[in-house]
Amino acid sequence: MSTSSVQGIKTVLHPVSDVEKAKAIYTALLGIEPQADSAYYVGFDVAGQHIGLVPGGGPQGLTSPVAYWHVDDIEAKLAEVTAAGATIKDAPNEVGGGRVVASVVDLDGNVLGLVQDKA
Repeated sequence: MSTSSVQGIKTVLHPVSDVEKAKAIYTALLGIEPQADSAYYVGFDVAGQHIGLVPGGGPQGLTSPVAYWHVDDIEAKLAEVTAAGATIKDAPNEVGGGRVVASVVDLDGNVLGLVQDKA
């Protein structure tokens, strides 16, 4: 039984090879302009979700989209999922504004992202 709560998938990051071309496609798909727009990250907030475009997979080395589960306690959730058999891919790292991210790999090689907003 879980001891730390999960708020659901609220963030999905997509690796892209050409951020400007991808930005045009996602702008057309979502019908809004990005709220974050830089050479290293483009982010859209729509319907309670954050959709991010990460050029070249970013420092995480993403090779496919990764869904990020928002949690209340990232350390506790990491302990729970690793005890259940997952392995840590990316240890917790603050990415700014009090946001901490980490990722694990399940037994089938799927990457599962975790996010905790501490601010």
